[in-house]
Amino acid sequence: MRRVAIIFYSILLFIFAGLAEIGGGYLIWLWLKEDKSFWFGIIGGIILILYGIIPTLQKFPSFGRVYAAYGGVFIFLAVLWGWGVDKKAPDTYDWIGAIICLIGVSVMLWAPRH
Repeated sequence: MRRVAIIFYSILLFIFAGLAEIGGGYLIWLWLKEDKSFWFGIIGGIILILYGIIPTLQKFPSFGRVYAAYGGVFIFLAVLWGWGVDKKAPDTYDWIGAIICLIGVSVMLWAPRH
């Protein structure tokens, strides 16, 4: 049961970090590319700082492994963001690629090691 709780905690942190990176970057995009208020950029920057902090709460000992695995989660979340926020429906290959990334994340983080 403890292992399931650790995995659940880890997945939540990956999701929060991904949403912070995508959301913060999106607010800066709106500020610079779509002439939104300067405050969009400030808030986006603060959220990106939080993004930098959230992954450090992971229990994995390796920075490289956490950030490499996070990349796969980011890809999946970016596909969902594009679909939900930008209204660009992912095609079959987007979904296949995102699922491959999540499989890779699972192997990297939870495969048995010596």
